Amino acid sequence: MRILLLLAAAAAIAGSPALAQGTPFDKTEIETPAATAWAALAKLPDWSGVWQPTFMRPAPGEKRGPPPKPVLTPAAQKLADAFEEGKKHGENLQNQLANCVPPGMPGIMSMPYPIEWLFTPGRVTLAIETESQVRRIYMDGRALPTDPDPQFNGTSIGHWEGDTLVVDTVGLTPEITFTGGVHPSDKMTIHETYRLKDPDTLLGTITLTDPETLAQPYTINAAWTRHRDWTMREYVCQENNRDAADAEGRPSMNLGLDKDDPFGPLPADAKAGK
Repeated sequence: MRILLLLAAAAAIAGSPALAQGTPFDKTEIETPAATAWAALAKLPDWSGVWQPTFMRPAPGEKRGPPPKPVLTPAAQKLADAFEEGKKHGENLQNQLANCVPPGMPGIMSMPYPIEWLFTPGRVTLAIETESQVRRIYMDGRALPTDPDPQFNGTSIGHWEGDTLVVDTVGLTPEITFTGGVHPSDKMTIHETYRLKDPDTLLGTITLTDPETLAQPYTINAAWTRHRDWTMREYVCQENNRDAADAEGRPSMNLGLDKDDPFGPLPADAKAGK
């Protein structure tokens, strides 16, 4: 019976018009990379090792200090203002990172944890220590999907321009925020470039475009330092996680002590906003 059910499910999937038609992004066949494809990787820039973000490089012409804030559309600015106003009442002090929800793009690229670049035929894979996240950048010539499934890190395709990796991403889930209180629309696109400044410094630009939330494209400049002797570590956010946030973004730390724990869940009057 179980075999019959599996065969019936397979037949239903095969007959689905949406899956049968596919898009230029979809790859329905599994191809074994030729030896020449593996050999071609040796011609790519050497990004081996583990890379740690530095957060110290200003954009060209900018002074050192906090990066500029994005210029928002009027509708998005209202959301941002309401978010900041909530902080005055003890709300929005923590985001969903406190509940082990990944930051998504572009935040995942600027977390204070290392990343590792893995080159294979037709793909660049980023192993990111933050919450053991993985980004897959397809390099096999496929087009971006026209109707992507919303994902935290989106769907990315890339190509090389000389020694610069160029990446375009679409399909960001509205569950993430790219600035306080503002979520990306389904029209957001992200354009990234990465190149070596010197053997141990990787420079990146991450440009967000979204006609519904951004009045103009917003570019983040970033840099990473190579550590050839580091290894990536496992990061399980849920393990012994005590730093939670309630539905209003208020700290709700639970140290696992008794009911009188001063850092435990918010009392009823606090939850009521009193």
